[in-house]
Amino acid sequence: MAFGVFLRCVHRCKSPADARTSVLGKVSSPSGEDVVVFGPFNSNTPRRWKKPVDSARTRLESRTRDLRLDGLMIQLKKLRKVLSLQEVISSRRGQHASLQLLSRRKMDVDLNMAIGAFLRKYPQVFEIFVHETEKNVCCRITQRMADLIEEEARIIRESESEAVRRLKKLLTISTRGALHVHALWLARRELGLPDDFRTSVILNRPQDFRLETPETVSLVVSGDAEIEAEVEKWRERELREKWLSEFEIRYAFPIHLPTGFEVEKGFREKLKNWQRLQYAKPYEKMEAAVRVRSCGGLERFEKRAVGIIHELLSLTVEKMIEVERLSHFRRDFAMEVNVRELLLKHPGIFYISTKGGGGSQVVFLREAYRRGCLMEPNSIYSVRRRMLDLISMGRRTSGCPNQLTEPEGGVGHEMSRDPVEGQRGGQWVLPLLEILSQRGIHKFLH
Repeated sequence: MAFGVFLRCVHRCKSPADARTSVLGKVSSPSGEDVVVFGPFNSNTPRRWKKPVDSARTRLESRTRDLRLDGLMIQLKKLRKVLSLQEVISSRRGQHASLQLLSRRKMDVDLNMAIGAFLRKYPQVFEIFVHETEKNVCCRITQRMADLIEEEARIIRESESEAVRRLKKLLTISTRGALHVHALWLARRELGLPDDFRTSVILNRPQDFRLETPETVSLVVSGDAEIEAEVEKWRERELREKWLSEFEIRYAFPIHLPTGFEVEKGFREKLKNWQRLQYAKPYEKMEAAVRVRSCGGLERFEKRAVGIIHELLSLTVEKMIEVERLSHFRRDFAMEVNVRELLLKHPGIFYISTKGGGGSQVVFLREAYRRGCLMEPNSIYSVRRRMLDLISMGRRTSGCPNQLTEPEGGVGHEMSRDPVEGQRGGQWVLPLLEILSQRGIHKFLH
């Protein structure tokens, strides 16, 4: 077989030197086929001979999935598209927009389907009508969805003091006591900040914040030295309720491994040692931080980064944030690490979901969620959850307002759902049949 390889190489090459190079560049594989094993073109190398690649991308693809958080992310993706269309509609005069305009803007909201089909999927959110004067098909937000959006904006305005507290904590974590305004702008929805927070929060509180150049905000007075991270509450509760030793809990984090996670040999021992590892906590001064090149310094440096990300997620409204937006805080928080790789190394603390669409990756704080819902909901989260419920209804009529009106100019009927005042004994059947009959007639006529 080797002699046959030599003859083929000599026949194809123009000179003996080329023939020697070609022969040396070929070996016989165990299966009897000629395979290139080195050189610039080694695409024929068998996969079993290649060293498996271990990177952040491969670990992301092979991670244990959390179906509940992925399902929540799919619903949030729909809500994001709905709110993007709502911003386009609200920016128009008359609070409505034609379907032709929305069709031209659908790529701006990451919509990969016909605009009419998307609007018809959510009749509880979008109302399609024919304009009286322009005689074109237009769309506007339903009153129910508009009320929820207004309620969210009102709650954010009323909880300004809570937003100020979050902002002060983030500024205290930063090494210079300052943050870039652009990073806060990208994460304003996650942090519960109003869209005009630069004016309403920063400039209106000169006793707390100072706007510097270039576009950075800093604390006028340094943060409180007694401030503690949110994870300290869990540690105190573990010490009090489970009677664990302080040595085991003082630097530990709550671990919630996903269902189906494969525990490898030695994993529990490594996790136990990592939980005991000391680190500089987020609100401690950087002078107390360990050196990276010291013995165990890299592990402690990464654990400090885990503590900072854990605290940042704890300060968000929904205990989640996009990984790309999280990366904008790396330099201000002195986290000179690959954020995505760090998150994937700790599947019991964080979970990255890729179901957000558009290539986005969202990290969740595992301990804050149970069965896809936030364990300790707040007012902003509650109203956003009601938006999700409204979107999840789709074309169903359950949960709609009690007034059922015929849009074609027919007869409208009102049926009470109150268990005391409502109609009983099957009397609701006749009005319902009358409505369906009227709708069938109008469909036939039109």
